[in-house]
Amino acid sequence: MEFESKILSRQIGDLLYASGFSLGTAESCTGGRISETIIAIPGASNYFKGGIVSYSEETKMNLLGVKAETLQEHTAVSEQVAREMVSGAIRALNVDYAISVTGTAGPGGGTAEIPVGTIWIGYGDKNEIRTMKLTEDFGRDINLAIATNKAIRLMLDFLTEKLAPETNNDETDVAEMTGVKL
Repeated sequence: MEFESKILSRQIGDLLYASGFSLGTAESCTGGRISETIIAIPGASNYFKGGIVSYSEETKMNLLGVKAETLQEHTAVSEQVAREMVSGAIRALNVDYAISVTGTAGPGGGTAEIPVGTIWIGYGDKNEIRTMKLTEDFGRDINLAIATNKAIRLMLDFLTEKLAPETNNDETDVAEMTGVKL
């Protein structure tokens, strides 16, 4: 696990612990890496309820409530599926906030329309879901590390905005706290 991800995960934990809110994950291509990053922090059981690894379309539909129509119309690697995965995780895990990831990490599985390295990240709460698309292919391991780190960073920024708007939590602050240039 990357040092930066662990620092970001600790900050997520601090915000959620202080607020009493909970978090869950719905992961496809990252296969539980985001959950692993979150639970690496002692005390994560106070705010992290769990994660669903929904690697197949069947699991996305059965456990997360992703619509078959959405999968048929947009494919599993789409913004729409990432959004439905967040909503599904919030419902299935009974959490306040959720992170989702769905994509093609490689080395195979890509198409002309959805090349390897295309990864959609979803994050938010029941009232607002945001997404981000990654498109670069650096090889499977690096693609997954980037997606995990980016998902944690985006969730931290979202939580900071929602739970601690008076706190300035930019990369400079993280760098000052850790001595690591981000």
